[in-house]
Amino acid sequence: MKTNLKMKSVFLAFFLLINIVLVQANNNNTVTNSDPEKDKVLIYVLKNILTRGHFVVKDMNDDFSEQVFNSFINGLDPSKRYFTQQDLKEFSKYKYQIDNQLLQDDLSFYKLVYGRFIEKIKNAKSYYGDLLAQPFNFNKNETVDLDFDKVPFAKNDNQLIDYWRKQLKLQTLSRIQEQTDLQEAKLKKDKSFKVKSFKTLEKEARAEVLKNMDELYIRIEELEHEDWFSTFLNSVVGAFDPHTTYMDPNIKERFDQTMSGKIEGIGARLQKKGIYTHVFELVAGGPASKQGELEPGDIILKVAQGDEEPIDIVGMRLDDAIKFIKGPKGTEVQLTVKKKLDGSIKTISIIRDVVQLDETFVKSSIVEKNGKKYGIIDLPSFYIDFSDNNYRDSAKDMEKEIERLKAEGVVGLIIDLRNNGGGSLKTAIEISGLFIDKGPIVQVKYRGENPIVKGDIDPKMQWDGAVVVLVNEFSASASEIFAAAMQDYKRAVILGGNQTYGKGTVQNVLPINQFYPNYKKDLGYLKLTIQKFYRVNGGSTQKEGVYSDIAMPSRLSYMEYGERDLDGALAWDKVDQAKYTQTNSYSNFADVVYNSKNRIANSENFQLINEYAKWLKKNQENTTYSLNYKKFFKENEMKEKEGEKFKSVFDYSSNLNFTSPKYEMSLFKANTDLKDKRVAWHKNLAKDMYISEALNVLSELKLREKSEIVKN
Repeated sequence: MKTNLKMKSVFLAFFLLINIVLVQANNNNTVTNSDPEKDKVLIYVLKNILTRGHFVVKDMNDDFSEQVFNSFINGLDPSKRYFTQQDLKEFSKYKYQIDNQLLQDDLSFYKLVYGRFIEKIKNAKSYYGDLLAQPFNFNKNETVDLDFDKVPFAKNDNQLIDYWRKQLKLQTLSRIQEQTDLQEAKLKKDKSFKVKSFKTLEKEARAEVLKNMDELYIRIEELEHEDWFSTFLNSVVGAFDPHTTYMDPNIKERFDQTMSGKIEGIGARLQKKGIYTHVFELVAGGPASKQGELEPGDIILKVAQGDEEPIDIVGMRLDDAIKFIKGPKGTEVQLTVKKKLDGSIKTISIIRDVVQLDETFVKSSIVEKNGKKYGIIDLPSFYIDFSDNNYRDSAKDMEKEIERLKAEGVVGLIIDLRNNGGGSLKTAIEISGLFIDKGPIVQVKYRGENPIVKGDIDPKMQWDGAVVVLVNEFSASASEIFAAAMQDYKRAVILGGNQTYGKGTVQNVLPINQFYPNYKKDLGYLKLTIQKFYRVNGGSTQKEGVYSDIAMPSRLSYMEYGERDLDGALAWDKVDQAKYTQTNSYSNFADVVYNSKNRIANSENFQLINEYAKWLKKNQENTTYSLNYKKFFKENEMKEKEGEKFKSVFDYSSNLNFTSPKYEMSLFKANTDLKDKRVAWHKNLAKDMYISEALNVLSELKLREKSEIVKN
């Protein structure tokens, strides 16, 4: 916990850098490399695709214009370090004209803002150089607020420079604290260790900040016009919804690059957004997934090989960044990341390994409780290979796994969908069909059309026993379709976070040239929202997700995380209910839910997690930091002390013994790597209090006699 708190303070140093970079990255488009003809063609084609093909009919009017205006300026200058109120006044003449300009393929607004931004970038080099040349006054009582949504644009250049001063001062102060803590640790081990003075630490910290800033600007200068024009285009397409994005040819190429499959690395799919390397997805069972700290949405800032000096990858092209992150099996890589959850900066150590595709597939475990056997099926994604019908997919694998567990006498199943971000709609429908005889599973709606009901037509029910579906805030898309169907049919108890992610839309990636075939240059790609999902009860999973029948506290309980927290996310709505027959599978459903809620409310473990979640939320909301070094150090010391009570927040043991099914055990002699992975997984299951409560629920469920089933 102490390390996390330290990283929270280090975040202050990097946050400035990140925001500077974002601003710079979005603007350092050199006009000399621009292609005016291509830019106009892109605007022409995109506006036609969007207005005709996007799920939402949206007029390009004054409201749309204002949204693009704010998005583009905030995208270029999120930390209010470049533009002044005078600049904004000048830009505002176009605030309600952008829609008209786009309809005429006119880029006047873009050119004005972008050109001004380039000027500001040049000025910024002298700002930070001059400010870091002299010591800061850390005895002065002043603060800086890092919630830039609340911070107004500077009134003039003098105030703008003061914004820079405070943020660079915070970076320097954070580095001083980091080195001070390091010295204290060394002194405890070696009493003869020579401690550096505050003056020396301050000078070294400024030098390090200057070095990073210089490296940052060098990388920004490597960015090309397409990188920056993409920022404007994404402000335009993003006005339709947050999942509709433009990818220029270079970004599409990087987007397609992954660190999954049978390679030596960390097992993470990365994506470039502006100048940042984002974690797009973790390969289930890969080193990063098993280590547990890296999460989708995190931004990788620095990469270090073991104990070597970290390399700043902000502004680096994705293929170059991947080269630093990949490496031989058994070697250590340390990633400095900005956490999506609370914005803190954290160093994560991962031991590279050969990432096995098998770990992305369905796997199961068996546990005995009160003399009965139960099965846990981990479904990491709804995977499928559309190019090869003979290749394994999640529906086929689930059917086989259930059959194997049935042969071993299990009487109940936990389907673990935690962190499952979705995948194939086809397999989500087929897997849902394994638990009902037949009927609709989901409704899919295109723009302006009636919903299409998609369902299971096979009367065979692969599993008619008790089912608990375990979800969390990262369960999304196809996961929500399955969980919603199980809930609407009253076929399973949904247990987990308060609600799932809430992504109820579908996107297609379209090559733009197919809409303008005579144009010879590569126009890139548009990821376009074309459909919306609806439950069989008529409600959308969009924004709302699936609410758990039994909600359990998690570290995300009070955080703003999910589709509902995205600007411009499509609204929740509903369509007519589909015709379906509820199974009403359990005679004591309400009692089981009541008992579980009581256990959770009275559990010291879950009470501590709830307190921890509130503490994380409080820290997330605290965006103001003292720039007086004594107060700064004291505030961080207090946070560390507060955090000590949460050091053991996830310490738990169920004392249950989890084992592999028999068919898998026969593979262990020939595949010791698989055996090691399963042993590690089973140990984690035994320490997982969410699995433990799911087993409590599963063991209490009583199946209703078929004659008692009530039809809807």
